[in-house]
Amino acid sequence: MRLNRILLSTALVVVALVIQVSVLSRLHLPGAVPDLLLLTVLGLAMVYGHVGGALVGFGAGLLADIAPPADHAAGRYALVLCVIGYLAGLIKPENGQVKSATGPMAVVVGAAIGSTLLYAGVGALVGDTAARHVGLGGLLLTAAVYDLLLAPFVVPGVMWLARRADNDPLAETGSATRKTDISSGWLSSGTGLSIGGRRGALGSLKAKARTRTTRVGRIKGVKRL
Repeated sequence: MRLNRILLSTALVVVALVIQVSVLSRLHLPGAVPDLLLLTVLGLAMVYGHVGGALVGFGAGLLADIAPPADHAAGRYALVLCVIGYLAGLIKPENGQVKSATGPMAVVVGAAIGSTLLYAGVGALVGDTAARHVGLGGLLLTAAVYDLLLAPFVVPGVMWLARRADNDPLAETGSATRKTDISSGWLSSGTGLSIGGRRGALGSLKAKARTRTTRVGRIKGVKRL
């Protein structure tokens, strides 16, 4: 990942985690807790693609695993968000822009349900049966509802910031320079475009020289008369 993406992702993940731990987890809502960290990963994944989404998800999940008051095995949530970020990045819109809110909202619902199921599944493998006592059905329903209500205030803003960071003028200038260098390499590799361009330039120079010669001849003819 590029440096600007790493810096932006780190800042957004830290802010989301702080808000989730200090505010959302203390609301004591019935069922699940609104997952601001998951929505942040989804917004970044739908701009950065599957590889970037997996990396951001793993880093965000690992940070959540070690941040207090974490009460589960380290790496559990990192695995969940890594998978969710990868899958969300696979449906990345063209140029990171979405034409309608239907697709992202469906992604949010699927991610909320999928992350809850995956988290409970990994917990069952390591001997954590808390989801059974709380009620998996209630967790799935409340997780989808809470995340769906919170998503319009989080996902579009995260995607806008990610696109803004990618549209850095310095980065665009550097990419344009690289494209120019690559295109010049193609032209010099025997495609014939460079030769044709040179012939066109020589032809235009010859035409200009003929025009000047004709003008000089006309002027001399007028003077002789």
